[in-house]
Amino acid sequence: MDLVLGLLAFLFIFALSSWLDLPILHKLMLLVGNVAVIAILIIFQPELRVALSKLSLKGKRYREITEFDRFLDQLAGSVYKMSEKRIGALIALENDDSLEEFARKAVMLNANFSSELLESIFTTTTPLHDGAIIIRNLTITAASVILPLAEDTSQIAKSMGTRHRAGLGASQLTDALIIVISEETGKVSIARDGIITRGIKIDRFKGIIRSIYNPPLSTIDKNKFSLRAWLKK
Repeated sequence: MDLVLGLLAFLFIFALSSWLDLPILHKLMLLVGNVAVIAILIIFQPELRVALSKLSLKGKRYREITEFDRFLDQLAGSVYKMSEKRIGALIALENDDSLEEFARKAVMLNANFSSELLESIFTTTTPLHDGAIIIRNLTITAASVILPLAEDTSQIAKSMGTRHRAGLGASQLTDALIIVISEETGKVSIARDGIITRGIKIDRFKGIIRSIYNPPLSTIDKNKFSLRAWLKK
């Protein structure tokens, strides 16, 4: 407030010197003004830097893609970290078909997605590691979810267990993408539309998810990332 009052006083005196035709005072005010601009930039450098950092020159579209990439990197990093440690996991990414029917019978979490939370859930010493988790709108909706087992097991090899059968079964009934990590082999599989693909590497994993969950051209309200809005075929 002191700075604002001082600026108003300076402008008043500057205008008064011009109106009363006081050339010496007017010249002095111009010199003081030039120095004051530099002084303000130096004194308020931290505040100005914070303000400028909040200005996005790349638009909402860039921020949406960045948010999606951040989510995908965290998801892929956690999946393949658990794969290396041979920690079994079953992850359902909800699409247009709601998985609420399965979530209601499980442990409701409604927690913001993070790689730390994802890895903690599937740690074998925790009570929630059995079953699947459901991710909806960048939220881990439920854990310890029981997914329906596939009736047709022709795609299931003998080395595959109940997780793969449950992942395939859920993909046959819904349009969700199911990620399966084998506890025995550590291999990552993806099931979608009744087809399960086994032994997927991290680059292909990201490519599959990116191709299915293609960001729409329209922006998202309030600059918040919504996974369902990205799940566009």
